[in-house]
Amino acid sequence: MILIGIDDTDNKESRGTGFRARQLGSIIEKKNLGSIKSISRHQLFYDPRIPYTSQNSSACLTVNSNHFLELIDLSAEFLLHESAEGSDAGLSVAHYDSINESVLNWGNRAKFEVLTQKEARLLAEESDIFLEGYTGNKDGIIGSLAAIGLKKGGNDGRCVWLEGEDIRDLKGNYSVSELFKLINIDSIIDRSGKEIQKDKIINVGDWLRPIIKNSKIMIIVDKLENNKNYEYRVSSKDYIKSISD
Repeated sequence: MILIGIDDTDNKESRGTGFRARQLGSIIEKKNLGSIKSISRHQLFYDPRIPYTSQNSSACLTVNSNHFLELIDLSAEFLLHESAEGSDAGLSVAHYDSINESVLNWGNRAKFEVLTQKEARLLAEESDIFLEGYTGNKDGIIGSLAAIGLKKGGNDGRCVWLEGEDIRDLKGNYSVSELFKLINIDSIIDRSGKEIQKDKIINVGDWLRPIIKNSKIMIIVDKLENNKNYEYRVSSKDYIKSISD
């Protein structure tokens, strides 16, 4: 498994980094360089000293692939051509099993500290991780390295794309067993952590974003009373953001 982290690909008028990550994932699959298992969004530190575009989030693609060098070349070319004017795009690529504790710590620090390019490059060199910037001042290398650390850490972020059906297209009611067949998730639980039975019906609303917790991809739901059409619904956007940012 290979993790690809990207950050700071946008400007205030362009589509965001999550959109670019989904574009890159589509190209990887079309070129038969791997299959995308998930794309996750990771919130980084809000601070006026950090020149982020809007939300200061980075993205991580989890790719099942044996084409490490080809993925680097493709991702670099993509960022050079697709990153918005004025962006500071950065790229980080690593084998999942090679991402060490120092990189996990870097990801956690990036949520609460102002970090530097110099630190990022030194850590990547020491950890044998590919790291490079492609546009602007290249500050995106900081967040791209954080993205792969946070994804490997397994307790941060939410999925903006999953293997299977496009989560943006899922609307209405589904049984738990149907959702397991449609998208690459590990569990469906309520806010207390209780697993929902396979025959229960869930309304997914119009904003389905499974979270990452304990290295698993989870849908969080709330139980309803006296509803004839479904027994659960996906927890609110505000709640999901509060536990995944």
